[in-house]
Amino acid sequence: MKTFGLIRILVPLLGVVASLRADPGALVITASNATANQLLVYSVSGKLLQAVPTQGTGGASGNAGGIEANGSMVAVVNFGSNNVSIFQLEGNGFHMQQLVPTASSPLSVAFGADHLYVLGATEVESHALYGLHVNPNPDGIVPLLIADGSAAQVGVLPTQLIITEKTGAIETVNLLAGGVIAGSATLVKNIPANPLAPFGLVTRGSDAYVTIAHSNLITLVRGDSVVTVTGSGTQNAPCWLTLVGPFLYSSNSPSMTLSRYVVFGAKLLQDLAVAAVFDGDPTDIASGDGLVAVIDGNGPVSHLSIFQVDLDGNLALQAFDIITGAANGVAVIPIGL
Repeated sequence: MKTFGLIRILVPLLGVVASLRADPGALVITASNATANQLLVYSVSGKLLQAVPTQGTGGASGNAGGIEANGSMVAVVNFGSNNVSIFQLEGNGFHMQQLVPTASSPLSVAFGADHLYVLGATEVESHALYGLHVNPNPDGIVPLLIADGSAAQVGVLPTQLIITEKTGAIETVNLLAGGVIAGSATLVKNIPANPLAPFGLVTRGSDAYVTIAHSNLITLVRGDSVVTVTGSGTQNAPCWLTLVGPFLYSSNSPSMTLSRYVVFGAKLLQDLAVAAVFDGDPTDIASGDGLVAVIDGNGPVSHLSIFQVDLDGNLALQAFDIITGAANGVAVIPIGL
């Protein structure tokens, strides 16, 4: 299935739409990642509903989780201005609430129960949540093991963060009882020899699924150790991941495809090598409310594809749009908040 659509240049909207709930279903959000960065809000039918300035500068690349939602709260990285924008979804749309400064250029964000975690180029930091407010001052900062700017993504486990660095590390950082990060980063055990580019990850419970993109591998990490390794078959460089029930989807950037895996217990099996095909290299993937959303890029444009997922894990293209520039991050937000 090749996804084509009419080119539609996105013009920033002049005001807040009358109501984001006029188009039923979930919302899909991404960021323009431009010099004047914007949060872009779409209906599930692919209609641009809102474009809100982040008051920061984009420029992130080669990372996932640049946007993360937590109920009505959304965090967006501003790589070029060393801060994270916090938005709230209210009655008539998303509203900018605050700018959270970061110690280094932010690449990936993740929400825990009581904290926002920000992965920067050289460290990871924790910021306490107080209702709908994020403490701008970090209560924990931990340097990464390699810290050469190749950080890719951060995810949350019950007592740890899990982090990837593309030059060769899958690492964990411990969380104290209140969610503050503490101690030092620790390399995960049993990583395949000479890992070429750990990239994307997704967590569920105590499990973390992590790609090693240039080695064409997907791994299952439990308890500080890799317990399962599977290859990507005919598809090259699985980069970014999302979970829908028993199905794990990997976006394979150089192959410009999506693959489907089945996960149960410690098993990780490829179920369908090519579940979807894209017009460019996939750069991030997210799921929610029975949907899978993918951002891919091809030269000066990015594409947003929104799929409906059936009970067998099959994807049906529901919407497609073209975005000027290198959009970064994607998230799906249920309307019923």
